[in-house]
Amino acid sequence: MKDQRSNCFSGSPSVNPFFFFVVAAAFAYVLIVYDCHPALVVTGVTKSEPSCDLFRGNWVRNESYPLYNASRCPFAEQGFNCLANGRNDTDYMKYQWKPEECDVPRFDPKEALEGLRGKRVVFVGDSLSRTQWESFICMLITGVDDQKSVYEINRNGITRQIRFLGVRFASFDLQVDFYRSVFLVMPGSRPRGAPKRVTWTLRLDEIDDINKKWIDSDVLVFNSGHWWCHEKLSRAGLYFNNSMQLGMPIPSAFRRGLETWASWVDANVNKTRTRVFFRTFESTHWSGVGGRSCEITLLPSKEMGGRDKSFVTDTVLDVLEKMKTRVIPLRVTPMGAYRSDGHAGRWSYEPAVPDCTHWCLPGVPEAWNEILFSFILSKTKTS
Repeated sequence: MKDQRSNCFSGSPSVNPFFFFVVAAAFAYVLIVYDCHPALVVTGVTKSEPSCDLFRGNWVRNESYPLYNASRCPFAEQGFNCLANGRNDTDYMKYQWKPEECDVPRFDPKEALEGLRGKRVVFVGDSLSRTQWESFICMLITGVDDQKSVYEINRNGITRQIRFLGVRFASFDLQVDFYRSVFLVMPGSRPRGAPKRVTWTLRLDEIDDINKKWIDSDVLVFNSGHWWCHEKLSRAGLYFNNSMQLGMPIPSAFRRGLETWASWVDANVNKTRTRVFFRTFESTHWSGVGGRSCEITLLPSKEMGGRDKSFVTDTVLDVLEKMKTRVIPLRVTPMGAYRSDGHAGRWSYEPAVPDCTHWCLPGVPEAWNEILFSFILSKTKTS
């Protein structure tokens, strides 16, 4: 369509009052759009947000992958470095996610570092969130000349147990943090007088008490889901401490907890500064009787096998749609459904206990991050 901005002030010097109405209306529209869809102001980047569905597509082989070497990245934990742990094949690292109707921009570490200069990025969630955080950092560090200028701020090693990890890119005044909050709501101790089978509680109406440490950020990336299962809750003696019955269904409890998180976001997040994302459930590939078998394939599966569906993902998308704050869903569930080749398997912390939940690094999480970068390095359209 022809750009008509050059004609705005042409013609007679006398101006119809309707002109002022149009200008005022347009100005108000811009203010509303900026308030509802805040842009992350980045240096030298003028891209628009992706206009197609980035999460509907397929995995294609790309010999230029992987994007980094986990053995050369000090922030990739040993348990996810499958190659170093004895995995012989490398095909699982050679796949790129290809949306049906467009392309995910190729990751450029130099551009990303400049775009994030002076920013704070925060990941909040479970161990899958930590995996994405590690991948995010390993991708960025490939663009840093002096890698000694990148360090964990408390000089901590990357472990499963620690609740906070923060990596600083000193040359870019950039910090990328991870906070472990597997439920996003507040865990608690066993209530007095509770049945013996109850050992701990989950306060579904109260956000995790470390929430104040998440606020001061430019990008917030949340996830939750893998702990909302019978094995980790009911068998562990969980009690939903909310004046609710002991046998409350887990999907109902998850929705209640997520609504608490959503209310917190709406009430506390600075909409003019912070962009918020929520990553949906990451597909697992457990099989066999009781879902206790873990068989890693050499190549991605051709079928999703029903793994593209999850009550967690459905609940997340429903809750996000009702929020006042714009939260961008990272709908990775169908993406991971194909990747029966990408899990840590027996090349993890405990070779005798295969892992069909977590992912090898590098591998699937880079696809999540390439999509994430395409959003956070974009400039939101205002017209």
